[in-house]
Amino acid sequence: MVKDRQPAVAAKAKDATTLLRADHKLVDGLFAEYKKARSPAKKRQLVDQICKELTVHAQIEEEIFYPAVKAALKDTALIPEAIVEHATLKDLIAQVEGVEPGGELFDAKIMVLSEYVKHHVKEEHAEMFPKAKATKLDMKALGAKMAERKAELTADHEA
Repeated sequence: MVKDRQPAVAAKAKDATTLLRADHKLVDGLFAEYKKARSPAKKRQLVDQICKELTVHAQIEEEIFYPAVKAALKDTALIPEAIVEHATLKDLIAQVEGVEPGGELFDAKIMVLSEYVKHHVKEEHAEMFPKAKATKLDMKALGAKMAERKAELTADHEA
């Protein structure tokens, strides 16, 4: 039975950039919901999900995608810049994680986080992803590895 699962997982494997784009779209939708939310409980739930999604996403990029792309491109600018942007995102996440929504500063931090994520995503979509796809990297294999790691990290966050 185990042998049957491997081809099914491989057949469903997404290209690495497709997987990352799906994450970007999900988080963008969560930020849009946050803007409309009025109740502190709904805001808290959305912020928790945004933080979890961004944390897992950043980790799979840093552990798997970025090193592969950096090596394939022999890059010394794009990936280091993305890593610095991740550090700023992680700092903002730390400022809102576990904090009850309330006051202007909380909403402002979420809006800055949203804008920062949009900026980061725009750079990845416009520069990094096209360059990565132009390399000889096996994007499906990379995507499968990332999907597997994402499942592990998501399970850890829910445990």
